[in-house]
Amino acid sequence: MSESVLFTNARLFTGVNDEVIDGGAIWVDGKMIRYAGRAAETGPVPDHVKRVDLGGQFVMPGMTESHAHISYTNNGPGDLDKTPVEEAMIWSIDNARVMLGSGFTSAISFGSVHRIDVYLREAINKGQIAGPRLLASGRDIGATSSNADLHPDYAKPQMEGLGMLADGPWAVRKAVRTLRKNGANVVKLFLDGEGLSNHAPPGELTYTDEEVEAAISEAHARNMRVATHSRSAAAVKQAVKFGADFIGHANYLDDEAVDMLKRARDRLFVGPAIAWEMQFLANHESMGFTREAVRNRGYEREVEATVDAVKRLRAVGVRVLIGGDYGLNITPHGTYAKDLEYFVDLFGLSPAEALLCATRDGGAAVDPGGMLGTLEAGKYADLVIVNGDPIADVRVLQDHSKITAVMKDGQLYRGLMRRTNPYHASAGDLAPPRVSAAAGARLAEQVLAAE
Repeated sequence: MSESVLFTNARLFTGVNDEVIDGGAIWVDGKMIRYAGRAAETGPVPDHVKRVDLGGQFVMPGMTESHAHISYTNNGPGDLDKTPVEEAMIWSIDNARVMLGSGFTSAISFGSVHRIDVYLREAINKGQIAGPRLLASGRDIGATSSNADLHPDYAKPQMEGLGMLADGPWAVRKAVRTLRKNGANVVKLFLDGEGLSNHAPPGELTYTDEEVEAAISEAHARNMRVATHSRSAAAVKQAVKFGADFIGHANYLDDEAVDMLKRARDRLFVGPAIAWEMQFLANHESMGFTREAVRNRGYEREVEATVDAVKRLRAVGVRVLIGGDYGLNITPHGTYAKDLEYFVDLFGLSPAEALLCATRDGGAAVDPGGMLGTLEAGKYADLVIVNGDPIADVRVLQDHSKITAVMKDGQLYRGLMRRTNPYHASAGDLAPPRVSAAAGARLAEQVLAAE
């Protein structure tokens, strides 16, 4: 249950800018922040407010996983639709707990298996399970021969769990309406493909402009937001032109695409989702690919292009977000903070700049109303307490043992990453507690006094 508490003696990163405040304090009252800043400037605090000395630990806003696949079950890319829905639901409940325990208090879904995200969102909001604030999507929408169309026709698989194949503007509108009926906040559209695909590579547009316009206008008319898989400049331009809210990947950009993104920077967000490429390059042999095959499919070039793209986007003020494609066998749940390392080592950001992408900018993406992403009075109390210094080494956030606690909506969580069953007990726990002679005497006196 939320309470009123003043945390003191903190190294405070409010997420408003790159400053770290030594001797910081943050006052949480219920679900809201009452104060965050220098302890000396806190002002009067009522006596009933609990005081907690953090001993110099680092306090930062909760992070946002901006390209979330909570319903993925740490299996291979070709097996995303092969986990039974019942098993996937059990995994997903666990994944939601792990995501929150990793310091990610918000998430934007970029595609769900079945309707799992919607039910997760509702259970999280009701307090039935632990998890991040979730903008829930439904199944991916893609055209015939898109990256959502995974299997050859002769296989005749059951695809109802992962992709919705829709061709033509009215079929696309119907798919969006179906997602709306089933409670999704986000529509995920495949606008081009993937290097591993033989029939839907990056740069080959899978929808016409008329179809994309139909999907996005239908989604926005129904108060839904749109996330696109757009690796190529052509797919990015299509997404921007028709008003997509979240653009995933944006690996290959030309001058026109950068200029369009610059002009739309106040309304959209881009997430490079580089973890998939980096981990595929590192683990390709275990997935049955030679280095030559990986090179021929363009993945080394894709990383180089993405580094250039991110630098260009940041130079023109486009908000670039942390997160992407975690939940596969090579990018398992719980490793989300690896993205911060990529932003520092690969894209050249400072640790503080990477944290701002994960907190301030991610929060703005989830809630355009401005209630998330920074520690300021009047905003929701979502924060992470870290026994370490992410400014000195951003990799500390990959070490779950260093995350002391996570707060969401003023509710403090500890022990979320514990893998052992918290309900297990030993027979010895059932023995009656021992009471010392002195304690027994005091108890007897209390009982007599009561009589």
